[in-house]
Amino acid sequence: MMPIQDLLNRIRWDEAFGRGKFEIGYYDRVADRIVKVPFERIRFAEGEHFGFEAIEGDGSLHSIPFHRVREVWRDDELIWHRDKPQGS
Repeated sequence: MMPIQDLLNRIRWDEAFGRGKFEIGYYDRVADRIVKVPFERIRFAEGEHFGFEAIEGDGSLHSIPFHRVREVWRDDELIWHRDKPQGS
């Protein structure tokens, strides 16, 4: 499986691959569910190597570590997923 950082970089920098409609699904510990965020609502801070910021539908900003990303969707098709950690 491709590391999530590599896939996110490919979406950002590979023009041909990045033409789709992408959504990132991350695990929200408080809600205990996967939250999907459109890729255009994801922000990558310069020098940040452990996560990104997601702007939610209500405008709130959340810092998401890469290890909480569980799914990546392209044009409504699941193209990448990570199982829930054991014991969670």
